[in-house]
Amino acid sequence: MTAIPIPRRAVLTMIAGAGVATLAGCRPTRASTPALALPDALLVDLDGGVGVLRGATRRTFARAVASADGQTVYVTAPAGADTAFWAAYPGRGDASSRVVLPGRWVPQVVSAGGTMVALTPEPRAVTDGPPGGRAATPVLVADAGGVRYRLELRGNLVPETFTADLGGLFVLDWLPAAAPDRYRVRLVDLASRTVGPLLTRDKSPVPTGAEEEMRGDGRQAVLAPDKALLYTLYTHQPGHQHTRDLVSGRPGNAHAFVHTLHLEQRWAYCVDLPHPFGESPAAGHAMAITPDGGRLFVADVTSGAVAEISTEGLAVSRTGRLAPGAGSAYAATDGRALFVGAGTAVRAIDLAGLDGTAEWTVRDPVAGLVAAPGGGRLYVGQRAAVSWHDPVTGRVLGRVPAPGLVAVRGPAAAG
Repeated sequence: MTAIPIPRRAVLTMIAGAGVATLAGCRPTRASTPALALPDALLVDLDGGVGVLRGATRRTFARAVASADGQTVYVTAPAGADTAFWAAYPGRGDASSRVVLPGRWVPQVVSAGGTMVALTPEPRAVTDGPPGGRAATPVLVADAGGVRYRLELRGNLVPETFTADLGGLFVLDWLPAAAPDRYRVRLVDLASRTVGPLLTRDKSPVPTGAEEEMRGDGRQAVLAPDKALLYTLYTHQPGHQHTRDLVSGRPGNAHAFVHTLHLEQRWAYCVDLPHPFGESPAAGHAMAITPDGGRLFVADVTSGAVAEISTEGLAVSRTGRLAPGAGSAYAATDGRALFVGAGTAVRAIDLAGLDGTAEWTVRDPVAGLVAAPGGGRLYVGQRAAVSWHDPVTGRVLGRVPAPGLVAVRGPAAAG
């Protein structure tokens, strides 16, 4: 599954359509029998909400946030001065009973297992940049049955994800709270309502004064297939010092790195990316994890750099090159190839040699890539459409219009 930055969403209407893809250096190839229904269910972002595309049907949810697998969507709606809240299950076509939350809330993040959600008064993803100044942050933690915790936390905090045992909430703590320009990752203990530092990779407490403070751009988050780790790509970090640098006294100068959160063991560790990662626009960077969770790939389309990270060793194991490109980047992998899209170009990179094997063009600029579960298809989000292709040749296999599409996020599990 490929995770991407999470914007906010729209109404989706599907009508019949056909797709065209062009292999590099070849004449346009038209699908002989255009498909009118998606072979796999997809979780998408729309300019008015969260969407789930399934076959020839779709469900759209405004003021909502979905679990990583698309199986559960938590939805809110104004109810006078309060908020109606419920869980929808698109695969089953049903929903939980609605409950009323006191005050106005919007869902922010869902736990890796999809059972718990954190809500805030206004939507703000961890990749949205600095929030407005504030001295305290209200957070509501709920499940389908209603409120579990109501928190009033000191500081300017943005929820990121939950610990695996649901006892803690990882947050970005923006500093200074009144006029933030940098942030650190901290952990809220839900039972005690206290905020504190994370552990180091060897599971020891971070020493006082050694917490990392970041100023760069959070580009994209990817959840590991086993849901135990969350990887977040950060760029533009010149002069940044990791906790290990602060403890050792060594200078730091990482322009880009992958911040790793262990959701079970509650530690954090950063994998530095080599030059030239982080020196070109953040939007040109993307990453994807293999289905077995063993390898994480990061691509920078502006420079053409590609890096492979071993998730066991948490270190860059290989680097490669592709021809430089331009535009917002998206990536996906089926375990055999890495697919990188930017502009109207999609490139396939063989994982054995970490070099390019094919390139093709699509009708409109790419807005998300998803490798179908089990292989055989590569889904390409585009402006107001989703197409799917043979991952080896790039031949278009089908296309359905999707007005309001912002990005294709990943597969959506059955109910």
